[in-house]
Amino acid sequence: MTSTPDTIVLVHGFWVTPRSWEHWITHYENKGFRVLAPGYPGFEVEVEELNANPDIITAVTVPGIIDKIEAQIKELSKPPIIIGHSAGGAFTQILLDHGYGAAGVAMNSAPTEGVKVVPLSQVKSTFPVLKSPANRHKAVGLSLDEWKYAFTNTFTDEESKALYERYHIPANGGILWGSVLANFQPGHQDTWVNYHNDDRAPLLFVSGSEDHIMPPSIQRSNAKHYKSKATTEHIEYEGYAHLLPAQEGWEQIADTVLEWALRHAR
Repeated sequence: MTSTPDTIVLVHGFWVTPRSWEHWITHYENKGFRVLAPGYPGFEVEVEELNANPDIITAVTVPGIIDKIEAQIKELSKPPIIIGHSAGGAFTQILLDHGYGAAGVAMNSAPTEGVKVVPLSQVKSTFPVLKSPANRHKAVGLSLDEWKYAFTNTFTDEESKALYERYHIPANGGILWGSVLANFQPGHQDTWVNYHNDDRAPLLFVSGSEDHIMPPSIQRSNAKHYKSKATTEHIEYEGYAHLLPAQEGWEQIADTVLEWALRHAR
């Protein structure tokens, strides 16, 4: 029992902050777990401050994000369960590849380097950033309509607006452009992982069938890239959009992925 993980690390994605995990934090703490939801470097401030000062967002890099989370995990007495959403799913894969975590869950995950599936709905969802190379040096937000298409297409208009006002911040255009160019530049880029790493902790991909920005086809392809002996599985939930952690019924998903992680934890 002493080897059972007692900490859960929740990694958020782009266009949101650790606040997007607020209900999961309470849910898991009520089950007796210590829960960490680290923000990216500089994201120690609230949503309102980041919207008012997007220079904080443009200063962020993928190595900086990974270094900050790894530093927090190193302080733990036992390897944690790592759960990441969207870009946080890609960061979860990187953390596991670096040897961190007892088990990992990548929810509606952005792809790691080498995954070349690009559904049309993803192109439309990310177009506000990718429509101009100049956005590589900017923090780019979504309009309410763009948010609803990319994040909350299965939510009511009222729910979508409330979540937009509570969670939305601009995203780092440079990182998004970098993820697109990763498959066309020589050498390992920021989102590279070793798909043959046999020592990686077990990894579960979770998809929402109605996700526009990171459709299930991306997670299926990402999972198939792994050629190691380490456990890699994928499940899909019907009727769920990209902002799965905030959609009605999230509690069942939170419990299911926790059960999986505890069962497979190394």
